[in-house]
Amino acid sequence: MASFTRLMVVAVLLLAGLRVYSDDAPKLSPEVESFVRVRSPTVILAHVRLIDGTGTPAVEDRNVVIENGKIARIEAANNVVANGPQGSEQTVLDLHGYTVMPGIVGMHNHLYYIARPNFEPGRNPPSDSPLLVPQMTFSSPRLYLAGGVTTMRTTGSVEPYADLNLRDQIDAGLLPGPHIDVTAPYLEGKSPLFIQMHQLQSPAEAKQFVDYWASVGATSFKAYMHITRAELKAAIEAAHKHGLKVTGHLCSVTYPEAAEMGIDDLEHGFWVNTQLDTGKEPDVCSESAGDETLKKMDPDGPEAATLIRLLVSHHVAVTSTLPVFETVLPGRPPLQARMLDALTPEAREAYLYARNRRVEKPVQDAALLLANAMAMERRFVAAGGLLLAGPDPTGNGGILPGFGDQREIELLVEAGFTPVEAIRIATLNGAIYEGKQASIGSIEVGKHADLVVVKGDPSQRIADVENTEIVFKDGVGYDSAKLLHSVAGRYGQY
Repeated sequence: MASFTRLMVVAVLLLAGLRVYSDDAPKLSPEVESFVRVRSPTVILAHVRLIDGTGTPAVEDRNVVIENGKIARIEAANNVVANGPQGSEQTVLDLHGYTVMPGIVGMHNHLYYIARPNFEPGRNPPSDSPLLVPQMTFSSPRLYLAGGVTTMRTTGSVEPYADLNLRDQIDAGLLPGPHIDVTAPYLEGKSPLFIQMHQLQSPAEAKQFVDYWASVGATSFKAYMHITRAELKAAIEAAHKHGLKVTGHLCSVTYPEAAEMGIDDLEHGFWVNTQLDTGKEPDVCSESAGDETLKKMDPDGPEAATLIRLLVSHHVAVTSTLPVFETVLPGRPPLQARMLDALTPEAREAYLYARNRRVEKPVQDAALLLANAMAMERRFVAAGGLLLAGPDPTGNGGILPGFGDQREIELLVEAGFTPVEAIRIATLNGAIYEGKQASIGSIEVGKHADLVVVKGDPSQRIADVENTEIVFKDGVGYDSAKLLHSVAGRYGQY
């Protein structure tokens, strides 16, 4: 509360039943209103450090003026604006010491959590079958928005109707959360992995699958580990006829094969490419699932150069998901109380057990795997490739919605990108892939006011991206702390 008081020079928050200040803006439900910290027709973010998301250096002491949900002006700060007329039509925030950056566009984000039935530490195996994927329809959207994610792609759906309805209710102002690109259920072949996934039987069924989910509102597709080349090709062709894109977490199909088929995006950086795996058979997921290829492929060698050249020439984007792979190293990621506080007691216990087991049973060549993955992403960008960002929050308690998106940005910096480059990858690049760069992804006049207010200077200390206080979506400022408090102890439950 003290921080809130200090932050606001003038906080003229309208009372219940706030007026709708543009013709197309939804009226927010009382539940959503309870998380609103700033809302008026004109909002002036005064004296901010500006990271605009384009990759250019941060600019000091600027005013960002929001009018009717859009960015109206970006100008040099001055006391005349900060001390100007106040009233129900205008709110001015004095943000000395704060940075404003674009809302994160999360490109590998989920709305579910992996559950291990009857989990019991020390037992072998520690849980019973089958592995289950309960939906986090309540907690995930709030965590994403609290962490600065204003637009996200589900990148594989387990409860697609819930995802579609959630998207619509968020857009209608009935529930809090980011704008959602709903990926259809996984395009998966014969697989022993997840009992809740449909398994395709033929290329013809893959086409029918795509046609159906496009007809009911899915806006993207994701191929999974055991899909065949024929099924993937049929799905890509069908999706493209609907004007929709296909990404993939592949294994049975290699990166070069998928690129030649016209896939639009590849998930998990270069970690799951199987082209150099020993004994790789056509249409069969290898035992290594890509680890062997990543170890063998020298980021500065000819095989890496050939692969990257192929991807870039075919306009295939790559989504970095470094947080989910960081966990191959013992002791990573750093433990944070704020993330542990979001987990249920059961989910927290399972995560800490798995984390400790990594120390006892380390992954062979873990440091080499992570180093090569990071280097390949740098080489891909240097060659002109479009790198996207997402955390892949599933069953690992160290990777949660929102928190994981912030950690991805930090790890991109560890990989060798500058802070402003990493922020661009996590914001504008996602908007470009989604075809929404004219309206979101960077802080430019005329775009939607999807902005994140963080305390500190991420352009110099990237960990400051964790200091999120206010998240503006369509010009409405949401209180990050209130959103986090509303789901404390619930992630892993609902």
